[in-house]
Amino acid sequence: MPARERVTAVALGLALALTPAVLPPALRPANAQAPQAGQQTRPVLRISAIPDQNPEKLNRLYGQVAQQLSKQLGVPVQYVPVIDYAAAVSAFRTGNLDLVWFGGLTGVQARLQKPGAQVIAQRDIDASFHSVFIANAASGLKPITSQKGLGELKGKRFTFGSESSTSGRLMPQFFLQQAGVRLSDFAGGAPGFSGSHDATIALVQSGAYQAGAVNEQVWKDNLRSGKANRNKVIAIWRTPGYPDYHWIGQPNLDARFGKGFTGKLRGAIVSWRPSNPEQKAILQLFGAQQFTGAKASDYAPIERVGRQIGKIR
Repeated sequence: MPARERVTAVALGLALALTPAVLPPALRPANAQAPQAGQQTRPVLRISAIPDQNPEKLNRLYGQVAQQLSKQLGVPVQYVPVIDYAAAVSAFRTGNLDLVWFGGLTGVQARLQKPGAQVIAQRDIDASFHSVFIANAASGLKPITSQKGLGELKGKRFTFGSESSTSGRLMPQFFLQQAGVRLSDFAGGAPGFSGSHDATIALVQSGAYQAGAVNEQVWKDNLRSGKANRNKVIAIWRTPGYPDYHWIGQPNLDARFGKGFTGKLRGAIVSWRPSNPEQKAILQLFGAQQFTGAKASDYAPIERVGRQIGKIR
């Protein structure tokens, strides 16, 4: 096994061992004990997500998601953090994760590597998602009115987010290519890869990079929280819309949890509404009003672009 996969496997194993399952009140014993020999245990729904934002926010969000799904479905649910985008795809492929919140590109990659995997749901904002190109205020870059204006980024220190991010790399690179900007055109002959949207914003704001591309939702969150200082970092262009994030489930969920479980899971997620206080908190962290149904064909444009730039083979 390659060293990178060994590290991923060890990290995932530790997460599985150290992260407790979330049980609905009716299933949670007062003094939980290890099962006796021969005693059957209930299967645990293991959920995860690509680490596109800071771990504190992810732990808060998916801890609440685990509690809500456990309450609605009556099964123990466990949130398992992963170290990077590739680890999320790998753990889904091996069956160590049952339900994962993927971006557009990683979702396509995961389904191609796991035949029969099911697209469960997307947010109301994911059918037409957007990236934002940002720039350090001292870079000399100004807001542009058309895609051709991305040519101004040639010769600049530029960073994407994760190498496998749809909104922080795949689609921004696609729009750059359409504008005649190659990756070798950036200062140093290549772009940087910050690892996450929050990191991209921080690096551009600090001046370490003159410009970058980020998820529009994370950009807005950083502006609201004050982490992004408008006097130091500015938005210069918003991309056209494209399909992005979505939940993907394993093909064997019904076999493990009972007939019709996949449908029940989908129904639970799309039922979340702001009128329910617990669900409202989850939706706010997701930056959405609700989740809706989705299908694999919705992400065909992402697969085409992924193959075009070599992220899918």
